[in-house]
Amino acid sequence: MNTVFEKWLNSDKIDDATRAELLAMKDKPHEIALGFNSPMQFGTAGLRSFMGAGISRMNKYTVAHTTQGLASLILSEEAADKGVVIAYDSRNNSELFAKTAACVLAANKIKVYLFESLRPTPELSFAVLYLKAIAGINITASHNPKEYNGYKVFWSDGAQLSVEHAETVSAAVEKSDIFYDVFYIDFNEAVNAGIINIIGKEIDEPFMQAVLDCRINPELIEKYADSLNIIYTPFHGAGGYLVPETLKRAGLNNLRIVPEQKEPDGNFPTVKSPNPENKEGFALAINMALNSECDCDLMIATDPDADRIGIIIKDSDGLYSALSGNQVGILLAEYIITARKEKGILPENACAVRSVVSSRLFDAICIENGVTSFIVLTGFKYIGEKINEVLESGSNTFIFGYEESCGYLPGPYIRDKDGIGASLLFVELAAYYRSKGKSVYEALQDIYNKYGYYDEYTLNNMIAGLNPMAEMNGRMENLRSKPRSEIFETSVLRIRDYNTGELLDLITGNITKESLPVSNMLVYELEDSTEIAIRPSGTEPKVKIYILAKGKSALDVKNKIEKYKKITI
Repeated sequence: MNTVFEKWLNSDKIDDATRAELLAMKDKPHEIALGFNSPMQFGTAGLRSFMGAGISRMNKYTVAHTTQGLASLILSEEAADKGVVIAYDSRNNSELFAKTAACVLAANKIKVYLFESLRPTPELSFAVLYLKAIAGINITASHNPKEYNGYKVFWSDGAQLSVEHAETVSAAVEKSDIFYDVFYIDFNEAVNAGIINIIGKEIDEPFMQAVLDCRINPELIEKYADSLNIIYTPFHGAGGYLVPETLKRAGLNNLRIVPEQKEPDGNFPTVKSPNPENKEGFALAINMALNSECDCDLMIATDPDADRIGIIIKDSDGLYSALSGNQVGILLAEYIITARKEKGILPENACAVRSVVSSRLFDAICIENGVTSFIVLTGFKYIGEKINEVLESGSNTFIFGYEESCGYLPGPYIRDKDGIGASLLFVELAAYYRSKGKSVYEALQDIYNKYGYYDEYTLNNMIAGLNPMAEMNGRMENLRSKPRSEIFETSVLRIRDYNTGELLDLITGNITKESLPVSNMLVYELEDSTEIAIRPSGTEPKVKIYILAKGKSALDVKNKIEKYKKITI
């Protein structure tokens, strides 16, 4: 029998519910292997896994163990008095895990600021900066299905944990015992002692004001509010109060909310997966629009921790069409830059940031308008790091950042993506084009006509088995050992390896070193101006393939996407 499983089963530290779960899997070796073969790997994105008993799962013991590791880092920095902000979303067990983390920190004499109820991830990033805390913890698994939960850590700069700090936490966890090296104090005792401090509205108000301060044409929403018909759904998550309230304060009084998805519910009963990237989640919103006397111009959804948004608009045929994460990013970038130029408030040193797998149309927009565009690795933490870099150096003024997976930030008020700010700016964008007699769909077509035709598509190769990380790494190494010279009869010109920092020129055979940030990713540059990027997901057992096409027409890029989406690895 698995020795770690036996240790848990025989421990006097586990509660009755966990013991019952362990006894139920005692004669199921596959389940034991899934829960106990290898611990979750703590990285810059924290932890994310299925909930359940075991070192491979999210439970109060793995949460406490990880928090003890974080406490060791904070104590080594002599920063206990600065405090840690803790938030959580609507997922099952999120409040339990948040209070568990709070009690471990408090037992280590580290001050805690705990939100009174669920809050969005972007507000946590804001709170860390606002309270000048040393760190922040958010209990969330973002858009994953209901079986998941996660543990995300932010540092004092408001961005997700750096590689160095993540490694320090991971090392502390590895050399300590999950049951006997973790300190704990009673929650009520810690609150009464003033070590755990409950926070709420005193953070909500300045956060919403920071979001509202990002408006470029604040009069537009109020002016066109009566003619804009918008439906919003929080997908049973943390955006249910702040998104509507922020839009109301901006002047939108007729926002309609999908009633079946308004209340927080960790089972997400009305969606298969609470992911705003998937149009399926909008089914109730679309039905609401179709069965209403009021037409609908725009639908907005936020994921459970409200850091990402999905958008549905009407196309040229009057049908409801989902925008891709890249299309939303392109529309926001064009609006923010154009509107600022029109008002004479675009800084001369303005900069915008995208992830390496996001649309290259972003660069064309920036170049045309004299805005510096920075390209960073996948993961919004790298956009946050770039914001800190330009702020500290004074070299540029940050105005916008985005990644293709529906994450956007319209200002430097936090260091993570923000579904509240993105919702506000997109409503303002819709009002702006309404003032010019255009729909959002028409505005998007204008962008393509002006800057060129681009399209993108993401494939997800799911990895099964007991050790998906090893399988993903094995597939990447296989690609490196056998460089492809062509893909579907189109020549590969160059292969850029972000793991080694090498650029392989397949025409000359030359290999040159580049100053690339290190990441397990390969980018293929093809003869027809298509780029294909391949990387393992940092949060789920899958290898992601990004197709970034450029062409002479909408049909040209569509054909390229259809061609390359058949790729396998």
